[in-house]
Amino acid sequence: MGRVEQIWLKRLRRGPMDPRRRAVAVAGRGLDGNANQGGKRQVTVISADAWRAVERELGGAVDPVLRRANLLVSGVELAGSRGRLLRVGGCRLLIHGELRPCRQMEESRGGLQAALSRDWRGGVYGEVVEGGELAVGDEVAWEPEPPAAMR
Repeated sequence: MGRVEQIWLKRLRRGPMDPRRRAVAVAGRGLDGNANQGGKRQVTVISADAWRAVERELGGAVDPVLRRANLLVSGVELAGSRGRLLRVGGCRLLIHGELRPCRQMEESRGGLQAALSRDWRGGVYGEVVEGGELAVGDEVAWEPEPPAAMR
């Protein structure tokens, strides 16, 4: 079992990432109050373990808020998770793919874009298939493979 380490909401495109202790996931929409709503990229998730690898590569502490993801989780492997269901607190996310780092990562810290480009370190994106509340400290776990109709 893993856990939610941090939560951030983005007010607007390229806007600041606001830390939160709690959030509400809305099925088919995303996180309530977040700029990204609808589509397949409703929630973005990064791994604390992968982030530590990024920090080692860059030679020091790097604030994970620079990745601009919604959730930082520990204890779950995100690599290769396309098509899987992730339970986060009281909600479920269908993971659609790997987050590819953009130039904005490089603008925030030299070398960050390249460090995030390997081994799914940039995280994953998905849609909310079952809404609910989530909070820092909540459990995170992979569920059995979803039915083919959900993929």
